[in-house]
Amino acid sequence: MTADLAKLSHPVASRDMANAIRFLAADAIEKAKSGHPGMPMGMADVATVLFTRFLKFDAKAPRWADRDRFVLSAGHGSMLLYALAYLTGFDDVDIDQVKNFRQLGARTAGHPEYGHVAIAETTTGPLGQGIANAVGFALAEKMLAARFGRGAVDHYTYVIAGDGCLMEGISQEAISLAGHHRLAKLIVLWDDNEICIDGSTSLATSDDQLARFRASNWNAIRVDGHDHEAIAQAIAVARTSDKPSLIACRTIIGYGAPTKAGSEKTHGSPLGAEEIAGARAKLGWPYEPFVVPTPVLDAWRAAGTRGATERAAWEKRQAGLAPAQRAEFDRVLAARLPDGWKAAAAAFKAKAIAEKPKWAARKASQEALEVLTAAIPEMIGGSADLTHSNLTITKATRPISPDDASGSYIHYGVREHGMGALMNGLALHGGFIPYGATFLVFTDYLRPALRMSALMGLRVIYLMTHDSIGLGEDGPTHQPIEHLASLRAMPNLRVFRPCDPVETMECYELALEDSSGPSLLSLSRQNLPTVRTDAGENKSAKGAYVLAEAEGPRQVTLLATGSEVELALAARDLLAAKGVGAAVVSMPCWELFDRQDTAYRAAVLGEGTVKVAVEAASTFGWERYVGPVGTVVGLTGFGASGPPDQVYAHFGITAEAVANAALARL
Repeated sequence: MTADLAKLSHPVASRDMANAIRFLAADAIEKAKSGHPGMPMGMADVATVLFTRFLKFDAKAPRWADRDRFVLSAGHGSMLLYALAYLTGFDDVDIDQVKNFRQLGARTAGHPEYGHVAIAETTTGPLGQGIANAVGFALAEKMLAARFGRGAVDHYTYVIAGDGCLMEGISQEAISLAGHHRLAKLIVLWDDNEICIDGSTSLATSDDQLARFRASNWNAIRVDGHDHEAIAQAIAVARTSDKPSLIACRTIIGYGAPTKAGSEKTHGSPLGAEEIAGARAKLGWPYEPFVVPTPVLDAWRAAGTRGATERAAWEKRQAGLAPAQRAEFDRVLAARLPDGWKAAAAAFKAKAIAEKPKWAARKASQEALEVLTAAIPEMIGGSADLTHSNLTITKATRPISPDDASGSYIHYGVREHGMGALMNGLALHGGFIPYGATFLVFTDYLRPALRMSALMGLRVIYLMTHDSIGLGEDGPTHQPIEHLASLRAMPNLRVFRPCDPVETMECYELALEDSSGPSLLSLSRQNLPTVRTDAGENKSAKGAYVLAEAEGPRQVTLLATGSEVELALAARDLLAAKGVGAAVVSMPCWELFDRQDTAYRAAVLGEGTVKVAVEAASTFGWERYVGPVGTVVGLTGFGASGPPDQVYAHFGITAEAVANAALARL
């Protein structure tokens, strides 16, 4: 039976529209022999009410700036999203994409991926990330409205979240921040089905989620997730709240499946042909797989164009803005950097070379940020309760508060993971360039969000200070050892470790100019000399460069990053005193160096020379640069508590050790 010939025995009802979601999901998962049918079948009613009555969107203009954002935090239920995309008429999800769910090369990946399909506002699947991203979306909406007015920015962020999202610790970090900032245009629809993969949620939790959210300054409502009018009433009430809202939608996972509904058997496995046939009979859906009767599809397509009128009205309002305000709005939404910022950065570097300050890299970062935040107003800073250690606030950045969202600095509290995921939401929403900070060792707390930044290719800047044993007395709990190596292993993340103020600004320039992925700046606590004497070219752009060539023939190449460049320069002098020519290579970014052509890399590393690398961190990874006859002066165990210079000497990370390592290999 074709869709054109399929007939309904009664007028189109919202239950028929919900069943279209259910069976597209069940059929696609059955064909793929892989997927999670339970959530799409259970939340189909909620999604139908949201998309047909409330969500402001236009399927034919899916990225217009003032659309409502919809985040499927429970990303394992991705067929819910793909069914909605097909039904409402998104151009990039046709019926063939639905049929090829989870197949190599299809846009309809196992979990929704940002950039693959227009309906996916973010990549979800790792539970908790989506709801935390959504807090970033809602905060961005409030901040952008404070800058440009409600005529330009006035939209909601809706989330479908599951039990797993709320079990993840990141959810508490996120909902606490959302409640604190009174993000009233954030509405979370919780799929309260009491089932997780292992079975009943009672196996693992007895939380009162409504009380939990209320304690975090949320409005919380409970409804029957299969009663369309009750769902609509709850959403309408939530839209009038002065707080973010949780709507607990009591649903039956795998709704309609005759023997598996309400059990974990529908969670992560196809239903099977017999169970799907039984569901068709039970729900009155006699159509062949992937067939949606024309009246139902027409009703869905009408829902997909319902927002076109609102979009046209918004475009008319935008046309009426003052020219300068309209130009600025368009600029930040297009992610174009403003005129003049490069000149400001150049002036900073020239001043640093002239004055040669001895600053910690974190202080050099603060001074660079003073220049950049004044020149680039869309930069939004923040720290996980370490502002005055990370040195991230500037004269141009006022704190954002629950009562005033016009500032540009977020106090995240001790919520590193939430900070990372919120920054992803800010970047995804558009209009802002987020940077956030903590100690490098605490990247362990935010790593899943950082990985999502890299996977989605987002311009998010992570500032990680106290980046080695050089932080001293706080000891091994706070001294990062393996962190640089593990971060350098992450695809599409550029790790920068600058050695002085000039390199620091160069690294910021590179981070700001690249909109294809995140950057992480690893910054010292201890003071470092200014060693660069020229800034005409951004030498950090090549990842590594010869900072000081050998006096005479080069016999040794000393490789270093960040705070250890100073040691390498001192070792060069020690070797020169013994008649050994040594060059110093600063390597602020391995990832960029690896992209250079073979000739450049060979020239920098010095073919035929003895190579010695020095870094106050794990030696892991340096082998690729020093080769089989070279060596690495670094750490193979944890650090120790004590004054920084004593800790360096204790572990043999000194200029003398570097020079001796080179001499031993000549």
